[in-house]
Amino acid sequence: MSQRLKYRGNLAETTLPEMLYTIDRFRVPGIIEARRKGVVKRVYTRDGYIIHASSSDRQDSLGFHLRREGKLSQQDLASITKERKSSNKRFGVLLIERGNLSSVEVLTAIRRQIEAIVWSLFYWQEGEVTYSVGELQAEEMVQIQLPIGQVIVHGIKRAPAARPLVAKLGRKNTRLEPCFQVEDLIEIGLEADEYRLLMMVDGKRTLYDLCSKGPKTPSENGRLLYAFQVLHLIRRQGSERVKVQLRTTGERFPD
Repeated sequence: MSQRLKYRGNLAETTLPEMLYTIDRFRVPGIIEARRKGVVKRVYTRDGYIIHASSSDRQDSLGFHLRREGKLSQQDLASITKERKSSNKRFGVLLIERGNLSSVEVLTAIRRQIEAIVWSLFYWQEGEVTYSVGELQAEEMVQIQLPIGQVIVHGIKRAPAARPLVAKLGRKNTRLEPCFQVEDLIEIGLEADEYRLLMMVDGKRTLYDLCSKGPKTPSENGRLLYAFQVLHLIRRQGSERVKVQLRTTGERFPD
């Protein structure tokens, strides 16, 4: 029987992007479990990818996701939910059997639902987080592959407030310098204007200059610069690489 080692953290102290970078760096399989106000969300990782996500919040369910996207009527949602309880079939299976969606449409919807759960965690600025290291029991899960580097960039772009993120970069006159290899950029998948902002980081321009004169709005530039720092593409001039560690409780428990 395999064992898992638990690491604990708090989003008020260490942000989710920083945790994800650390997980990506070591490429270990495991589960991120975030808890806040009675809601539990889990993100499953393997080999540098997010492969699944789940949530105890009913608003994150596949049915509610399809309802928000206008792909399912309220009447159909209620009917399928009722049938699911009596038949014990998965929601996606019932969608296909009833002819609401094709199998391809269901797979696309599940992927978008998983992505939405992941993106929602970037709005959490507090909450307990546990990372359990170990092989996953994921046979019944619909699995996708989201490169963690891309998740970090796109998640930070969705962050509700840029100011606290920019504050982590330094002061207005802080100078930032590049510290990446070109191969580091392949899996991150930067868009053209995002790459232009990265190329502006030269050790001479200040944080203020980069935010105000970059290709996007100052707040968008600030978010991206923070993402670049989390991914260790840039750093404060003359600084060493900052290591982010999760605290281990020393707990081991069976799968």
